[in-house]
Amino acid sequence: MDHRTITSQKVLERILFDESAEPKALSLSLLEHITNSFSDDKEIGCGGFATVYKGVLDNGTVAVKKLCDMVDMDEKKFSEEIRRLMKAKHKNIVRFLGYCSDTQGEMVDCEGKLVLADVRQRLLCFEYLPKGSLDKHITDVSCGLEWRKRYQIINGICDGLYYLHQNHIVHLDLKPVNILLDDNMLPKIADFGLSRCFDEKQSQAITSKLIGTIGYLAPEFYTRKQITFKLDIYSLGMIIIEILTGDRGHADIDNVLERWRSRLEKSQGDRQLVQVRVCTEIAIECADFNPAKRPDTQHIIDRLGETRNADEFATETGASSSSSVAKSGAVAPGPTIGPENTMANELEKLTEGLYDMTKNQRFSLMPDDSSNVQQETDI
Repeated sequence: MDHRTITSQKVLERILFDESAEPKALSLSLLEHITNSFSDDKEIGCGGFATVYKGVLDNGTVAVKKLCDMVDMDEKKFSEEIRRLMKAKHKNIVRFLGYCSDTQGEMVDCEGKLVLADVRQRLLCFEYLPKGSLDKHITDVSCGLEWRKRYQIINGICDGLYYLHQNHIVHLDLKPVNILLDDNMLPKIADFGLSRCFDEKQSQAITSKLIGTIGYLAPEFYTRKQITFKLDIYSLGMIIIEILTGDRGHADIDNVLERWRSRLEKSQGDRQLVQVRVCTEIAIECADFNPAKRPDTQHIIDRLGETRNADEFATETGASSSSSVAKSGAVAPGPTIGPENTMANELEKLTEGLYDMTKNQRFSLMPDDSSNVQQETDI
């Protein structure tokens, strides 16, 4: 490595281990070096607008996101993306470490001839999360994560979204693929390529393009093209349903909830069933077709606050102090399960609610990235 690359690596390592450090501009030579020139064996993810590589430092590991060369991506949009990322600092948000925007001369094909052209390279650097994305861990309720872990993940996602909305950021592409997990299964919201920053008093905006992912995109957006915080709330409802059921569809919801009942009865059934019920009610409310009826993140945090013991769960979920105490207007999680309110009856009600909600959805949940509709700058 040359002197500039060595210096840049030391800067990146310092940022990685000092959570109070601000993201910095990084040299392209460093990012090439730690990814072995963006080799295939370092690739850990690929989408329509970016490829993610594992970057190995002398002390630590990072994720390097190399953006595709897009016609509608200019320096202004890239700068806005960096500004949003630098603004989002929370335990349940993927930590942003640095960025690079550099021009290199490359041989490119132009009408059948190879010519030397200036190619703009734009890259983003994040903390590396070894457990990957949430979708890999919630495919089936009969295996994989136990309820307590799923419940902690739901809490963490809600805390992260609460933070974003409190800071006037609309994510616009919330889905399990964009929620990453660390070694302790702490969920962290990622991929702000479509997000919008509102002014302090702003609550909506209009766009001419479809953005987001079918199955997680609120139905009113197809007709109104209106960006509001309620778009994220709808997506959150879809995600919670997947965490509860282990399925992107609704055909087997009856069987899935029956399996939860049999599993919860073996341990702390009553308390955990209250958690299952409240999370299901939240999901149904979030996925309401009428955006005015969807709760805001404060209401969701209050509801969850009634079902968790702050001392037991706050550290594990990365819960912020603002969300660990229920505030005025909180809705209680319902009566304690007893002889007249049996587990079977409770789960039957949950089953009916989830089935009615999903049956009326006009857009089915789609499992793969081909469900992405036309996006503005999905980076």
